[in-house]
Amino acid sequence: MFQGASSLSLDAKGRLSVPTRHRDALTAQAGGQLTLTKHPDGCLMVFPRPEWEKFRERIAQLPMSAQWWKRIFLGNAMDVEMDGTGRVLVSPELREAAGLSKDAILLGMGNHFELWDKATYEAKEAAAMQAEMPDVFKDFSF
Repeated sequence: MFQGASSLSLDAKGRLSVPTRHRDALTAQAGGQLTLTKHPDGCLMVFPRPEWEKFRERIAQLPMSAQWWKRIFLGNAMDVEMDGTGRVLVSPELREAAGLSKDAILLGMGNHFELWDKATYEAKEAAAMQAEMPDVFKDFSF
């Protein structure tokens, strides 16, 4: 399970270094093979390949009424592999879709990661913190 936030920088070629604390788990779980795709909130989802395959199967089962969402998730998916130094190439198309330029945030979200443009994430997080908590948290004990 992945959790926590890491500040990252994409290099001029669009590569990012996977944080050391996640590399061993990704190598053990997926042989360093990852899949990146669009997220409807404007970031990218980064899956270890076995988790992507489960997600892909669930998406593929959706009815025709969800065809555009199938296109968004499956049609934009890119398989990548960590190189020997733990770097991953993010395609120009996916960088553009998520507004990624240089500064990024990688969030562990359990079985996958979210990759955000840093400024976009900070703005959305600030807006969420100012808004009222969703009803699902009303009876949640902290």
